[in-house]
Amino acid sequence: MDGDGNGWAAGPAGGRQWGRFGAAGLFLLADPHAPRLLMQHRALWTNIGGTWALPGGARDSHETAVEAALREAHEETGIAPADVEVAGERVTAGPFAADPGRPELAGGWTYTTVVAATASGEPLATEANNESLELRWVRLDEVEELPLMPAFAAALPGIRAALPGVLPAYFAGE
Repeated sequence: MDGDGNGWAAGPAGGRQWGRFGAAGLFLLADPHAPRLLMQHRALWTNIGGTWALPGGARDSHETAVEAALREAHEETGIAPADVEVAGERVTAGPFAADPGRPELAGGWTYTTVVAATASGEPLATEANNESLELRWVRLDEVEELPLMPAFAAALPGIRAALPGVLPAYFAGE
């Protein structure tokens, strides 16, 4: 379903950010004994296609970041929101500083990473839509071996550092 959030927002220095009202992605973990992250190999026609990132996308005007991440993940992976337990959320990009000379670039845009685990603790079956080349449950310690979307690669260290406090059952030994 196309909502009112699909479209480009003006970013800093004239760049573009996907999502008129911001964007959100689902950092979905399974298997507390050897944590695995659901990763999306982005279709070539998408923004920075061919890279790996989280399932996610544009927020609609009426959605919270959690609602957007769950909706987008359902659309892109087939995983139902009822099968996901949200543990927290973190703004991992933006807001950007306003440019007084170009008010249209004012920095309200954000990307929020929603951290969650599968309700069962097990990796769930997925069904990719046309925005994915592949969906894969990747061991958390192997994620950096993939060609990551640059913004996700930049955010990953901060997300990983916060995980023990957000999902302690997955990181009890750390």
